[in-house]
Amino acid sequence: MNDLSTAGDRLVVVSNRLPVVLRKIDGSWSFSPGSGGLVSALAPVLRNRGGIWIGWPGSVEAETSAMQEVLEEATRHSGYTLKSVALDMRDKNDFYHGFANEVIWPLFHDLQSHCNFAPRYWDAYTRVNRKFADVIIRSVGPDDFIWVHDYHLMAVGRELKALGMGAQVGFFLHIPFPPPDIYMKLPWRFPLLRALLEYDLIGFQTLRDRRNFLQCVRLIAPDLTISGKGQVVTLRVGRREVRVGTFPIGIDFKEFARDSQNEAVARLARHIHRDLPGRQMILGVDRLDYTKGITHRFEAFRNALQRFPELHHRTTLVQVVVPSREDIPKYHSLKVEMEQLVGEINGQFTQSGWVPIHYIFRSLSRTELLAYYRACHIALVTPLKDGMNLVAKEFCAANPEGEGVLILSEFAGAAAQLQKAALLVNPYNVEEVAEAIQRAIHMSAGERRARMHKLKRFVRDYDIFWWVDAFLRAAIAKDLSNFPVPEDYVPHMETISL
Repeated sequence: MNDLSTAGDRLVVVSNRLPVVLRKIDGSWSFSPGSGGLVSALAPVLRNRGGIWIGWPGSVEAETSAMQEVLEEATRHSGYTLKSVALDMRDKNDFYHGFANEVIWPLFHDLQSHCNFAPRYWDAYTRVNRKFADVIIRSVGPDDFIWVHDYHLMAVGRELKALGMGAQVGFFLHIPFPPPDIYMKLPWRFPLLRALLEYDLIGFQTLRDRRNFLQCVRLIAPDLTISGKGQVVTLRVGRREVRVGTFPIGIDFKEFARDSQNEAVARLARHIHRDLPGRQMILGVDRLDYTKGITHRFEAFRNALQRFPELHHRTTLVQVVVPSREDIPKYHSLKVEMEQLVGEINGQFTQSGWVPIHYIFRSLSRTELLAYYRACHIALVTPLKDGMNLVAKEFCAANPEGEGVLILSEFAGAAAQLQKAALLVNPYNVEEVAEAIQRAIHMSAGERRARMHKLKRFVRDYDIFWWVDAFLRAAIAKDLSNFPVPEDYVPHMETISL
């Protein structure tokens, strides 16, 4: 990252949650490290350059000196500091559970029927975004670069400008951005767009997301002009100039590839194989969420077993569901529906020595996750809509033999990059997914290796560090012509004419 030394004195990362998890046990605060690609990508950058990470610590209790001491201890040797944003129970209910997860999450995933447009939610969203801005303005200098993340904080840029912020501010949206006919259903559609235009650089996962955003902006700014044709373009709205780019997020490929080959992972992978003798394992790994298409996946697998009886005893679907938001009625109902469906399908097809679906409802350790990636023959990644979906990329990186097959939803952001070597499917079409399963089961070893070689190359070349570097360079570059669209990066169905 040495070439980025001119991008301000420090990098200031702002996200809904801090990269550590605070817990209060028996009256005392403790912390555990956060996980995920964002933490693994940005922590080294902050450590090398010095910086700040601002976010909510996860507690609705008032901030105390004891809590601050724990946060200081969490990063004592990290090279950067943590700043917490205090939220109360009303904020958690109306901002996080409300606007973020009952409005933006379903709407931006094309599931507007799940939305609850309660007026108090928008009030909470603006109030909490102002709270984040207040912490930022007290913590940064004029030469720092502020990088705000995801749908929880789309209005922070506007709040910072209202407070007189002079530093450069970038924003990255990790989820999809919807087309105008869906976005326009949002009651606060224009204020939110204007808030986004207060950022200096806006990043999206795919060209399709960027195109949807630009089409929506034209609705409020008919005088909009766009210059540039590559990965980053420049918008001019009146006197305002905003850079908008496409930055598909990746994973730490080298770490996944290395860790998947350690002895503990290899031993557990062999144990999984022994439990499924002579069968090809199909793997699904998803957080509990209605956007992941898990029930559609189960129906597709049932369809495959009905239409292709030669798959009986030959394959097993292992579905891992990571618990999430179970206290929300909609998510609890989804869990019940999935478990009933698993029972139905297993009851319909189970034979002596063979159970078609193995269902796991819990979080996996990293060793367990890597072992399942390594042991499985086919990854079934079929969300109804996804910003990127890093499970697809993790599977490729952790597949040392190079003979795995990736079945991927065309509505996942990863499809734009991986479409040439994955088997793309429409997750709503259960017959098409069933046929992809049957094709993967019968695919020759040579074709598997050729496809996986292409997948691994792309995941390796456009990893999490490429993503960080590309975004920060786009923020400071004087000449955007150096940002062509990455090789082979063509959005699926982007050029289809009706």
